[in-house]
Parts: sequence; structure tokens; C-alpha cells
Amino acid sequence: MRDLSFNLEDASQVTVGAFALAVPISFSEEAWRMGETLPLLNLSILMSMSLIFLAFYTYQNVFQGDIKNRVFVYIARILIAYGITALVVGLILFSLNKFPFFEHPLIALKRLIIIGMPASMGAIIVDSFDKE
Repeated sequence: MRDLSFNLEDASQVTVGAFALAVPISFSEEAWRMGETLPLLNLSILMSMSLIFLAFYTYQNVFQGDIKNRVFVYIARILIAYGITALVVGLILFSLNKFPFFEHPLIALKRLIIIGMPASMGAIIVDSFDKE
């Protein structure tokens, strides 16, 4: 049984995977505008879908369906991956001057969640490459 604790290698894989999908979407004016107009209900659905897909993919491909004695590690891995993804997306948007965290925090959060959904998928997929 492999040790599936989260280490620096995993963090680097999550970062690269998130970056790979966040960059092209972060340059999209459509994503910026959606962050201004998307209702909170839709935003919460989008975030829920992100976490559900992360959980399902992690369960099947990283843990191979066996989390019986590793539930805490499983949940922590999902939350850490989503957190790192959020940091990567936030940094990219900030560097593009499209993350108005202090002026319009709700718009910044919406953009983070919108771009974070595909970025989190890229993050967890790259993280799973060496787990099988």
C-alpha cells in the first residue's frame, strides 16, 4: 500500500496542473465578465461541482477506491489541492490586474471560483500521474 500523504512533490504537481489550465482561461475576457455577472447560486453550483469532481477523481485514481483507513488524508488532499489551485489562480489574476480583491472582493472571488473549476481538474489530474 502506497503512502498517499501530501508532500512537496504533490504540491508541485498540483501547482503545475492548476497553472496549465488556469493560464489560458485567465486571459479570457469572458471569464472576467462572468465574474461580474454570474449569480451566487450558479457560482455555488460551480464550486460544488469542482469539489465533487475533485473528490470523485481523487477517490478513483489517486486512492483507487480505498479510503477506508485514510478518510482524513483523502479529504485533506482534496482541500489542499483546491487551496493551491485557488492560490495559483489568484496570483495569475493578480498579475493580470484582474483580481480586484480590495476594491471588489465579490468579483475577485467569483473570478477565482470560475477559473478555479477547470484549473482544479488540471491540478488533480497531474497530481495523480505517479500514483497508479
